[in-house]
Amino acid sequence: MEKIFDVAILGVGSRGGDIYSKLIDNKKDKFKIVALCDKRQERLDRFGNQLGVKEENRFLNEDEFFAEKRADILIIATQDKDHYRHILRAFETGYDVLVEKPLTGDRNECFELLEAQKKYGKKALVCHVLRYAPAFVKVGDMIKEGSIGRLVMIDALERVAYWHQAHSYVRGNWRNNSLAMPMILAKCCHDLDLLQYYADSKSVTVSSVGDLTFFNKDNAPKDSGDRCTKCKYMDTCPYSAKRLYVDKWHTVDCPENRWPYNIICNAPVTEEKLYDAINTGDYGRCVFKCDNDVVDHQITTITFENGVKATLTMTGFTYNGGRRIVFHGTMGELILDEESGEITLARYGEEKQIIKIADLCESGYGHGGGDNGLINTLYDMMTDKADNRTSLEASIESHLMGICAEESRLSGGTLIYVHKK
Repeated sequence: MEKIFDVAILGVGSRGGDIYSKLIDNKKDKFKIVALCDKRQERLDRFGNQLGVKEENRFLNEDEFFAEKRADILIIATQDKDHYRHILRAFETGYDVLVEKPLTGDRNECFELLEAQKKYGKKALVCHVLRYAPAFVKVGDMIKEGSIGRLVMIDALERVAYWHQAHSYVRGNWRNNSLAMPMILAKCCHDLDLLQYYADSKSVTVSSVGDLTFFNKDNAPKDSGDRCTKCKYMDTCPYSAKRLYVDKWHTVDCPENRWPYNIICNAPVTEEKLYDAINTGDYGRCVFKCDNDVVDHQITTITFENGVKATLTMTGFTYNGGRRIVFHGTMGELILDEESGEITLARYGEEKQIIKIADLCESGYGHGGGDNGLINTLYDMMTDKADNRTSLEASIESHLMGICAEESRLSGGTLIYVHKK
């Protein structure tokens, strides 16, 4: 019989509660959730009851929670700026960790995390879940197999989608640099990690440009209200909270517990709760009159030690979301497009080959099957059976790329050397 590991979860929000706790609870032959910590009593009560966690093992205060080691593994799914502190406390307390990204936006703290891991001898898995998603794994394998010859350049597009930009980066938790990391880390940490993974090399230089150009008071419609429900454009503005949350909720058959509706109000979601949220909460504010300061578009260029070049374009001005990555090789092109749902192999002089992403992915799991793959790898890591492709050390490389990109952006696009002497 395989060992069953005890698990504690710090932060039972959208990721820690709605995703990871359920995936872990489904693997009762491998994990047992024994403790929870969150600032919100409602979340503790709901997930504590669902998961069978005793009331004495539910904590509102992180100091009380960290007073002793309560499990083998700690899942850290708190807000961005809490991750660094919580990783250090976890290592000190004796936990192996699964941690959400980004880890930190500070270069020195990156190396301090590595030193702490070495000091305490603990294992760490970072939630770069796309490295475990079958479609993204497939293109990586095809590149390594030489399907397009030698990789020369990568052109990546991160389509945030207009409504997602408004939800997360204008009204939501990642809207302001005082609350979260710069958007190149908060949103594009997946993309930077994938670029480094596919290039299969350390980075040398980064340059980046980008701005907040649209979501500010200068672009507010004439005589618009501060809140959508008190605005004459409530039924016509594409960013109207009433249209994005209430109307759209009805078009998807009024789910009781689905993102993003379960973010703006507690599940079970109802129309009354949605209206109450947009009448009084952050998600009902006019997108042109919020306290946001993160970019709404950014272009980053990266060079790698092995000569591969990469560009990453992140934009909130798209109809739909999803990544599109084009790999340019000496013998062909390879395209992964989440919007079309296809991987296209175009070898020079040959007919194109199309692979349907749906044929590769497991249904019912987030990030194209990546979330489930991550949790499977967590068990393998704990039993020393996995090649930890998203280890702390591997993740630090892409974090340094993001930190340098923001440094470059703030200085007008200056070329920055990633590994400074």
